Amino acid sequence: MIATENLSKRYPGVAALDRLTVDIGPGVTGLVGANGAGKSTLIKILLGLAPATEGSGTVLGLDVATQGEAIRGRVGYMPEHDCLPPDVSATEFVVHMARMSGLPMSAARERTADTLRHVGLYEARYRPMGGYSTGMKQRVKMAQALVHDPQLVFLDEPTNGLDPAGRDEMLGLIRRVHSDFGISVLVTSHLLGELERTSDHVVVIDGGKLLRSSTTRSFTTGTSALVVEVTDDDRHPDGTSVAQRALAEAGLNVKADGRLLNVEVAEESVHDTVRDVVAELGLGLVRMEEGRHGIAEIFRDRPEAAAPPPTADPDSPAQQAPAAVRKP
Repeated sequence: MIATENLSKRYPGVAALDRLTVDIGPGVTGLVGANGAGKSTLIKILLGLAPATEGSGTVLGLDVATQGEAIRGRVGYMPEHDCLPPDVSATEFVVHMARMSGLPMSAARERTADTLRHVGLYEARYRPMGGYSTGMKQRVKMAQALVHDPQLVFLDEPTNGLDPAGRDEMLGLIRRVHSDFGISVLVTSHLLGELERTSDHVVVIDGGKLLRSSTTRSFTTGTSALVVEVTDDDRHPDGTSVAQRALAEAGLNVKADGRLLNVEVAEESVHDTVRDVVAELGLGLVRMEEGRHGIAEIFRDRPEAAAPPPTADPDSPAQQAPAAVRKP
């Protein structure tokens, strides 16, 4: 779907992209990086809206340097910034965007009604967009990116400004774009948990350079640790918890990570030992599950930083915090 080779974009004193070489196939691909990492610059180059300083790239087999107009005819784009005219209804706007993409009026109206129904705006389709909530505006931007039935859509920070419920709805919509309609998606975000939940493949860039490109599964593979959470776990004067000390006395290698205990799994009997120790202490066992790596570790597991212990929940607030993607 997308391929770049040594793609660079330089401005006076700064390199927005630095010799980026990556191949992106069909499906939902997450493009992750801190603000200023080069995500939006890459999308503008791929759409033929900004020239690269050097290197090459193709989208759907089309050259980004010479075939930008053809690319934009086959690709949908949801920009990050607010770009909606406030005194125009969603129907008028999406019909206009469909016409701009080459659809005749009758097809544009039909496709607009279907697309607004799909994104959940059918009942509000005739209201001026100036009265829309942030979530509704994001859905309009999604609708105009889908209305001409593209093969690929670029979604630039689609959950910006949304509350947790709105983010969940938007993430579900992104998955349905691919699963229900077969449209491939490139979605940018600095919220790592979102990409773990929605993407088949993740591309990580930092400072315009590629850090890693691989399947989401390979980022979040299981570890050799068991993550245990218990209730009513008092602490000793030295800071260790009752459960932590009891598990260590039972011969297990255990480390504390906040309220979680990471227990090394040397053999299958470890699960039974943990269960028995917790039961003997009379504590409540909230969860006992395989630890999993998170995408955030690619930013922390660098030569200048030690790798953190595995986390049990890739969608925890710590994983989703924007600071998680900043360089140490």
